[in-house]
Amino acid sequence: MSTAVAVLSSAVGVALIAIALFDVAATLFSHPRRHSPSRTVIRATWSACHHLPGARALTLAGPLSFLVVVASWAAFLGCGWALVYWPWMPEGFLHAAELGGAGTDLLDALYFSLVTLSTLGYGDVSPAHGLLRLAAPLESLLGLGLLTASVSWLLSIFPVLSRRRALAYEIRLLEEVETDSADPGPPSPLPASVYADLTSRLVACERDLVTFPITYYFHDDDARFALPAVMEHLLDVADRARRQTTSAEAHFHGGLLLRAIDDFAAGIACRSRLPAGATTRDVLAAYARDHAVGTAGATEQDLRRLPARPGGAQAGGAADRGDRRDDRAGPRPEARRGRG
Repeated sequence: MSTAVAVLSSAVGVALIAIALFDVAATLFSHPRRHSPSRTVIRATWSACHHLPGARALTLAGPLSFLVVVASWAAFLGCGWALVYWPWMPEGFLHAAELGGAGTDLLDALYFSLVTLSTLGYGDVSPAHGLLRLAAPLESLLGLGLLTASVSWLLSIFPVLSRRRALAYEIRLLEEVETDSADPGPPSPLPASVYADLTSRLVACERDLVTFPITYYFHDDDARFALPAVMEHLLDVADRARRQTTSAEAHFHGGLLLRAIDDFAAGIACRSRLPAGATTRDVLAAYARDHAVGTAGATEQDLRRLPARPGGAQAGGAADRGDRRDDRAGPRPEARRGRG
């Protein structure tokens, strides 16, 4: 192998390793950037599941995205280390006598890389050069770290989904009580503690979505536990509380809940690149359609096609949120928009 090819192979290998490590760090400890490999893979998987036949195809999106992202990290690391080892094949390695000279140099390099990354360590191919004897244990440590990080990531996702489903179920129960003709219905306004509980739960869900963006793509088939299906009703509940003139406490907590909903919608809008004029209700409606709990057959592209309303405020903006322009008590500061 020529020197130029050896240098190019090593440089590309190091670049692949660096991309994988930065993506793992961004996904687990920060927020993946818009065009990061993991985010691209997740969005592509979500889009593909939208086009699969069957009513439950979307339930595959979240788990499949997780598996594909972890597999892509392993592929980047495995191929990157293989390109680093390739210029050293076969002189820099010792092969077992039973292998009879082994196969092609690139195939041997990929084989050794995958065996080392997975910490199997068969021993039929081992490094002989001093630098390689240092590199191989480093790759094993990265492989062990990748396994640990993947398991930790998976275990962190389930509490997030549990909190989201609990909030959705509580909102669904409120909706059922309001629409059940055999039930006298809830008091109007609701106790302030109910609005406060809904606000704290929604804030937790908004923070979870920022910390673990992949949870957006975990779809719930059961409408009782599907948050996209009930967010518009929660907006109605907050609107009614904000309109209360007889209860200052309900009016105050309704305003807090409205702000929490605005921030939740702003987070979804930022990730979905909505046009500037989309209102909170627009965003929540598109959120429901994207999870197939609104208009049948809608896809994530609906989140990007919402029309801008003349004079309408942005999701998470300063004043009007569509239909509640005259019901809010004065302007509010801009909601946070630099998320995820």
